[in-house]
Amino acid sequence: MHSWMEVLGQWHQGIVYPRWASLAQYGYGEARFIFYPPASWILGAALGAVLPWKVVPGAYVWVALTLSGCSMFLLGRRWLDRCDAIFAAVLYAANPYYILAVYWRSAFAELLAGALLPLLLLCVLGLDEEKWDAAIPLAFVVAGAWLTNAPAAVMVSYSLVLLASVVAVVRRSPRFLAYAALAVLLGAALAAFYIVPASYEQKWVSIGQVLAPGVRPEDNFLFTATNDLDHTRFNLLVSFMAAAEIAVLAVAAIRARRRLQYQSMLGWTLASWSLPVVLLMFSPSRTAWEHLPWLRFLQLPWRWLLCLNVSLALFIAIAWQRWFWRAGVYLSMLAVLLFASQRTQPPWWDNAAEVAKLLAQHRVGVGYEGADEYVPSGADPYDVSRDAPLVTEGAGTAHVQVHSWAPESKSFIVAVGQPGNLVLRLFNYPAWRVKVNGLAVETESQENTGQMLIPVQAGESQVQVTLERTWDRRVGGSVSGMAALGIAGLAVVRRKRARQS
Repeated sequence: MHSWMEVLGQWHQGIVYPRWASLAQYGYGEARFIFYPPASWILGAALGAVLPWKVVPGAYVWVALTLSGCSMFLLGRRWLDRCDAIFAAVLYAANPYYILAVYWRSAFAELLAGALLPLLLLCVLGLDEEKWDAAIPLAFVVAGAWLTNAPAAVMVSYSLVLLASVVAVVRRSPRFLAYAALAVLLGAALAAFYIVPASYEQKWVSIGQVLAPGVRPEDNFLFTATNDLDHTRFNLLVSFMAAAEIAVLAVAAIRARRRLQYQSMLGWTLASWSLPVVLLMFSPSRTAWEHLPWLRFLQLPWRWLLCLNVSLALFIAIAWQRWFWRAGVYLSMLAVLLFASQRTQPPWWDNAAEVAKLLAQHRVGVGYEGADEYVPSGADPYDVSRDAPLVTEGAGTAHVQVHSWAPESKSFIVAVGQPGNLVLRLFNYPAWRVKVNGLAVETESQENTGQMLIPVQAGESQVQVTLERTWDRRVGGSVSGMAALGIAGLAVVRRKRARQS
């Protein structure tokens, strides 16, 4: 919610696509919006622009779950009758993992990414019929995953390789791998305006903190205990819920075998997708987590439940036709979640007063606690003073007149009696460019804190600090623009050919 509120505030200041979270780390800032995919914080800010903040989280959840239900209905309608497809959609939108994501984790970006996974399977199976035409919507799914949630994008990428390989083996044609490769390349190109800066600028921040103890894969396999009691309790809650889903999935897959004999491609893909997902949630798969590219950045192996629930919803809809059994299966999984929550870790939720407190922090401008992984390298947010002035000088005798202190630009006049360094209430980041009296100067970082140091001469100086659009952002934006134009041009050409034929 801090991100949503800050994005809305920057929109009001004319910044269409924020890059720097200026109120994070209590005003020292961090490069959050370069690394955190934009879809979730854009949606949250947009809802905050039209709704009271106390209802925005609920509205966001409603939108995300509705999109998940709609995408599952599109997938289910291809193989099921309308009634069964609606059941699969409702089950997917209210699956136990989603309930945990809403009421325990507040994993809003991950929740939104869940709407893409049924579309992923739908587009992969479409490769069997539409060939190259299906690669375009598949590319949009890949791009959507990258722009919504980075761990989900990793899962989508691995899942796409697996599912395309299954289709290629069953149809005995390697060309399906070429279709999938084209979709991956186009999807990455469409999302390049996010992927390129996030990849290149990782060396400028403490990105290694995303794999700190407690959020490493080895700490989060199912039924893994650590020295952190709260962490162990939550992991036990997730483990019981995952075990219940896996057990139901196994029974449903066995029961669904006969009905799937005339739909072998769907059965093969669901089974081939489910088995590796289940194995990756247990500790014997640790070698895969250590050696497969980018897999460790999922952090939490049980995140694969996001993919598993696609198979779960379809298998249950196919395996049990009677509503009595369907209700019984769902309630049994829900009972396990509720029982485990009472025995291990009950849910926790902000109330309206706490949301109002968050909003007050933004309106007053005091800032908020940020995320360690987005702090510039060498900076220590725990050593800075929350009461520090915006600009100060070592001797403390500087006279400062601040003209503007916007998220991506600062302007002020300072008068000092002798040459020295100005210390800003701002973490030094390589994308900041500083001019003193119209001339570019090199900045340094203060030892321990990482605050920006600006050298000035004696007398009055006019200082401008601007967050520059670095080359990686220009390259990423250009690639995305060319990919979008290329796809649009291809669509126009194919439409003209269709009319002529």
